[in-house]
Amino acid sequence: MSGILCAIRGGPSSRPTIATSIKLAQETGEIIYFLYVVNLDFLTHSSSSKTNHISQELHDMGEFILLSAQEQASEAGTQAEGVIREGRVVEEIIAYCEDQSPLYVILGQPEEEGEDNLLSLERLQTFADRIKKACQAQVIFSSEKNISQEED
Repeated sequence: MSGILCAIRGGPSSRPTIATSIKLAQETGEIIYFLYVVNLDFLTHSSSSKTNHISQELHDMGEFILLSAQEQASEAGTQAEGVIREGRVVEEIIAYCEDQSPLYVILGQPEEEGEDNLLSLERLQTFADRIKKACQAQVIFSSEKNISQEED
């Protein structure tokens, strides 16, 4: 396969990642696959009825986030599809890479270590190495700083 995998979680932190994937798609002509992973690990102690309801809400939110990203790509003249998977974020991204073998994987890179970061900078590099091993994709890190510099 080919294409660009862009894992997003929504909100302002996804803007640089989306912008980087669109720019790369414009340069290469590759299709973008926006991936949103629903992780329900935090619900391990909830009743099944609550879990089902929250799961559906998170899927709906994911669909909205993916549609928004696809619209941005379309407005920029690129093709994009949305994919929702359920599970642990890192493992689902690796599984997608193994299944689909994208040429590029775009990952958000935090500006600094913080509580809201999914991965530390060191763990992010280890994750990138796992992606390269899984599908030989070129991993590209994106950050707000990179996008701001390009726009200046």
